[in-house]
Amino acid sequence: MSGSERDKGILEHIVRYCDQIDATLARFGDEQGLFAEDFVFQNAVAMCLLQIGELTGHLTDDFRRTHAEMPWRQIKALRNIIAHNYGAVDADTAWEIAHDDIPKLKTYCRGVLERL
Repeated sequence: MSGSERDKGILEHIVRYCDQIDATLARFGDEQGLFAEDFVFQNAVAMCLLQIGELTGHLTDDFRRTHAEMPWRQIKALRNIIAHNYGAVDADTAWEIAHDDIPKLKTYCRGVLERL
């Protein structure tokens, strides 16, 4: 598999996890107060964030350099925080990421996929 095919597959998976975050928000109710109180809701979002971070670590170096406007390193770092120090990401931060960053990431990845 070529690097670009690999990157394409990874981006498709990232978009799916972004969609799962959207579905989780829709299922539980898109309310920050509920999110702050419901560990199941938080864990569902955190698992998707972890998977997205894991996937970004598998993108080729060339892809990350070519698409440097996306903070791939920070996305991967969040994965490491969730995986190795669970509880370090507070509910407000996870909520903010799910609402502000994930839609941007999904739009960005879809745009790249359309060009590949």
